[in-house]
Amino acid sequence: MKLVLASNNAKKLVELQALFAPLGIELVTQGSLGIPEAEEPFESFVENALTKARHAARLSGLPALADDSGLAVEALKGAPGVLSARYATLFGQPKSDADNNRVLLEQLAGFPQAEQRAARFVCALVAVHSAADPEPLIAMGRWQGQILPQAQGESGFGYDPLMFIPALGRSVAQLSAAEKNVQSHRALAAANLVVQMREVWHLG
Repeated sequence: MKLVLASNNAKKLVELQALFAPLGIELVTQGSLGIPEAEEPFESFVENALTKARHAARLSGLPALADDSGLAVEALKGAPGVLSARYATLFGQPKSDADNNRVLLEQLAGFPQAEQRAARFVCALVAVHSAADPEPLIAMGRWQGQILPQAQGESGFGYDPLMFIPALGRSVAQLSAAEKNVQSHRALAAANLVVQMREVWHLG
């Protein structure tokens, strides 16, 4: 079964393709089909993911999968939240992983203690059969950790170098792709969505 992924993030495509491999699903990016990115006007991950999934399904005529994910830092009252990918632009800086990470550290400068820097990665995954699907499949995943005072590790993307997972004793950027695909917020959401796809869409 072919699904359109409502994202043009190559690293996210690789992660999700591996996570949904047990169902025999082939993911293709919306960009490869000439589909522009959808607007993300909402304040919750679920609403934005649903909007992106319906947009991709409408313009492709295929079932679609959308991921809306980000970082929620408790000391910043849940920021950067749904604005995680463009957090730096809120402070007049370019949109890039490096700038997002630098701005986050600046915003946390007044919170030096590890317990003050509690955070979680959040992922909402939504799958729709069509743009008008009245029963979208929705799954959430959360991964608890702490924001480091400086980057550690070379793997992953986004805020991975700053996100320390106490239970593993490493940052997310110090994990292998295989480890991340077992532990991550996206992995947890995908595992739940796989169950729903088997039960509701009769895949696998």
